[in-house]
Amino acid sequence: MKNIKKPKIIINKVYTKTGDKGMTSLIGGKRVLKSNKRVSAYGQIDELNVAVGSCLVEIKKVNNIDFLDLEKVLIRIQNELFNLGNMLAMDTESEMKGMPQIDMSYVNELENNINFYNKPLSELNSFVLPGGNELSIRFHLVRVKCRKVERFIVKIIDEELVDIVILKYLNRLSDLFFVLSRYANFTIGDDELTWNPNC
Repeated sequence: MKNIKKPKIIINKVYTKTGDKGMTSLIGGKRVLKSNKRVSAYGQIDELNVAVGSCLVEIKKVNNIDFLDLEKVLIRIQNELFNLGNMLAMDTESEMKGMPQIDMSYVNELENNINFYNKPLSELNSFVLPGGNELSIRFHLVRVKCRKVERFIVKIIDEELVDIVILKYLNRLSDLFFVLSRYANFTIGDDELTWNPNC
């Protein structure tokens, strides 16, 4: 993870009443409706982050030593998603320099994770159906939420200035969570459910 100067943040009040009329501020101060597409995009990233957090909770319940390194990976991803959300929350006229963000090195790290967790898995000769155990299902939920926010950002990319690295990151993140859904079944010892077109 890169060394980015930590922003000075003081949160001593949960409510401000500044959004009571359906408006909110982007980073940079521009006021927009809460239905604004950028607001929706970083809201979906927040939802995705919650789903990743639920995977961490389930990993602790499973209490398997083989998942210790994975906990660190997921915490790193949660922080990266926050930085990604920060990029989407920036007013397009504001300067990103010095602000928390992601770049291609984060995408490369996801690819390293994919390769690592995919290595012990058997080759697939059919599509995988979500199932096996609770952790695997939660990983699948993160996967589909990734794809959902990726599709939304693709939809608004012509209207909003969005760094293409965000799409690349979400694409690889979805791939990683597909691999992790299989890794969870493999590690815990549950059978993998595959698609039977003649069922």
